[in-house]
Amino acid sequence: MNTGCKLCHSDTSLFSHQKLGDYHFCPFCEYVSKDENSILSEQEELKIYNSHNNSIDDPGYVDFFYEFLYDAVFPYVSGDVQGLDFGSGPAPVLAQILDQNHDFHMDIYDLFYVPERIYEGKKYDLITATEVVEHLEDPLEYFSRFADLLKPEGVLAVMTLFHHNDMNHFNNWHYMRDRTHISFYTPKTMHYIANRTGLKIIHTNNVRHTTFMLDS
Repeated sequence: MNTGCKLCHSDTSLFSHQKLGDYHFCPFCEYVSKDENSILSEQEELKIYNSHNNSIDDPGYVDFFYEFLYDAVFPYVSGDVQGLDFGSGPAPVLAQILDQNHDFHMDIYDLFYVPERIYEGKKYDLITATEVVEHLEDPLEYFSRFADLLKPEGVLAVMTLFHHNDMNHFNNWHYMRDRTHISFYTPKTMHYIANRTGLKIIHTNNVRHTTFMLDS
């Protein structure tokens, strides 16, 4: 069975997981999307998020963010930073770290926990989306929104674990076993998204971090 890739509209191959449903693999842009019939409802999704217990008092969780910040953020932004943490979750730990420890000025938005669209009408030096884009059903819509919210020299820093472009690996991959994860990427996918949304990649660690700027 073939169906068009949500990103590039190329033909995809169907992969079925016994417990988690159907997935579409794109050989051109390497985007993997969970079939719409296998996606959870918002109520089911929220129930899973509410079970998470992440806190700024957890040193391991804070270190996880600092690894991201030192790799994908701090080398590319400085000064009086106005930022947006998009998809901040029930505990906006990343924004708290940047506000309290680094004098950033962070807005937060989350579909479920902070739904006020505080970003409307604003432009940002930094947008962070950590462990967010794997939850998005229409990534191009959101990356276009991020591009619109950036200042001319602004930075978008994204964290999401890249798949290996290998169906056998994907079948046993812990990241796809989170039922709220519906979109999966590789660096090639990120380059394709950048080209479609007026962005350019200025850094990737080829594992889970990607940093974008507007393509001048």
